[in-house]
Amino acid sequence: MVDMPDIPRVARLLADVARTRIVWALIDGSARPAGELAFHAGISAQSASAHLMKLVGGGLLAAEAQGRHRYFRIANAEVACMIESMAALASGMELGLPQCLPSTGSSTQAFMHARTCYDHLAGEIAVSVLASMIKARWLRRKDTELVATRLGAQQLRALGIDLDSAQGERRVFARPCADLTQRHPHLGGALGTHMLKLYIDQSWIERMPKSRLVSVTPKGNEMFRKLLALG
Repeated sequence: MVDMPDIPRVARLLADVARTRIVWALIDGSARPAGELAFHAGISAQSASAHLMKLVGGGLLAAEAQGRHRYFRIANAEVACMIESMAALASGMELGLPQCLPSTGSSTQAFMHARTCYDHLAGEIAVSVLASMIKARWLRRKDTELVATRLGAQQLRALGIDLDSAQGERRVFARPCADLTQRHPHLGGALGTHMLKLYIDQSWIERMPKSRLVSVTPKGNEMFRKLLALG
């Protein structure tokens, strides 16, 4: 038999509705206690404990102790990207906006425009930025991933990206990540994380408290216009 990844193991973890609800409650990057996750899943605390053990053991969630309580979060960006991709596929991206979106406490329009996808930017702006970077030949596709061209490497460094650090991480450098609300992908991988850090550090965007939503600053509007003009 041909060796292959153990996809069925991951599929079984997410085949249970309660476990899916638990994971979806954490897609905003938050860390939450078992009791709160039990409420989101509509199950007892005992059942939630069993499900959380399976999700942690399967590598989808990570647990950390804070005082007398344990808090759970999505294990890493790769898991979060997989969950968003599955959500987009399940919703039928060709049909438009999925009917079930993470709770943000704000409008659907704002959620579609700009938000975080775990550790990188998502939404309309992020999709447009990736499209412009590919059209301007900063990035090119290589199988399912993206690599920086010589021009792209120069321009990304000039923008303020620590490219050596991004390329040296033990994860995919760059890849298209299915956007939950758009029909095209945004930028994921290590480069997507470094781009989000740039946006925040350089005050292009500001995070909204307890939300995945971000607001674009006046400086950000100007800088994003420049990036989108690349293509």
